[in-house]
Amino acid sequence: MPPGPLGDSPLDTQRLRLVGGRIVQTIPVMLLATFVVFGLMHLVPGDPAVTLAGEYATPQRVGEIRRLYGFDQPFLTQYWTWLSNALQGDLSRSLRSNAEVSSLIAQRFPNTLLIVVLALVLSMAIGVPLGILAATRSGSRLDSAVTSVSSLGVALPNFWLAMILVTVFALGLHWFPATGAKPLSQGVGPALLHAVLPAIALASSGVAEVTRQLRSALLEVLSSQYVRTLHAKGLPPLAILLKHGLKNVSVNLLTVFGLLVNRMLGGTVIIEAVFAVPGMGSLVIAGATTKDFPVVQGVVLTLVILVVLTNLAIDMLYTLFDPRIGRD
Repeated sequence: MPPGPLGDSPLDTQRLRLVGGRIVQTIPVMLLATFVVFGLMHLVPGDPAVTLAGEYATPQRVGEIRRLYGFDQPFLTQYWTWLSNALQGDLSRSLRSNAEVSSLIAQRFPNTLLIVVLALVLSMAIGVPLGILAATRSGSRLDSAVTSVSSLGVALPNFWLAMILVTVFALGLHWFPATGAKPLSQGVGPALLHAVLPAIALASSGVAEVTRQLRSALLEVLSSQYVRTLHAKGLPPLAILLKHGLKNVSVNLLTVFGLLVNRMLGGTVIIEAVFAVPGMGSLVIAGATTKDFPVVQGVVLTLVILVVLTNLAIDMLYTLFDPRIGRD
């Protein structure tokens, strides 16, 4: 009997329930994340009202600012007001520039997103072939070289590599700009030219991680009794690698990809500082330096939401790549 549409079979129904359960589980996680983001800002030493009023402001002026911005309200009242506004897209205003935090994030986020996406592409495009080569030639000199380079990539600090890239390729060879960023609206070429060096610095550990994890998972699959039986039946090695080896490690790659997204979103803080990129990382550093709490809260909340949504997307993709998920 031909298969019915999605949701007709028991397996599809179980998968839909599993996806629905993941979405429902995300809601309390998001609420907890907002509570933590808001609460941590209140643990930072210093009174934002004093910071905003100035060092030599009178107590009366400080009290006026505290009442104006709601700093005199109970913690839970402040949190509920902030959360209600955030759900409507209002992340308050900067205490320094009085600009809307959502507007500041909208201006900076495309620069960060371009660097992260390019770094992810480089990590997968370089790491996957290296991992396959190392696994299929286990014990060879090529395997030793790839393993050594990947170990170096994991240990190498991103900021140190970033400074080397600036010195060699920007200041020395003048192939790439040393600092700044260009929006995609001004052309794909200039935008990519400014994003290449930050993306390479950010992707160095990603390439190493993908290579190491893929090599380990693929070696385990290729050495299994199931694959040895396929070789005994006379199947071509390439067909075994593509149809059985890579298919079985696809879930591992998804996991590594999700971890890389989370890591790179946080890693942009240092990389953007080195390359003076006007992105989310530089924005949160400026906010933390000047005790601009609404800016810090808005940026951190945005990054946390991206991480949670990425994890949710990875969980949902698991049901497509692993047929065992969703079964009783």
